[in-house]
Amino acid sequence: MGKMRRKADLPSKTCATCGRPFAWRKKWAKVWDEVRYCSDRCRGQARSPSFSRKS
Repeated sequence: MGKMRRKADLPSKTCATCGRPFAWRKKWAKVWDEVRYCSDRCRGQARSPSFSRKS
């Protein structure tokens, strides 16, 4: 069995939409250099014409 890693030891980035930091995930192992957003919601907001939803 492999050695356990602490979350603090994993690489992290800042989300291009919300500005929050997010940590590496195993499903992003092959494409980590291309990951820009922390979630599907942030990726969707980046594609929409208006970022803020305030009225």
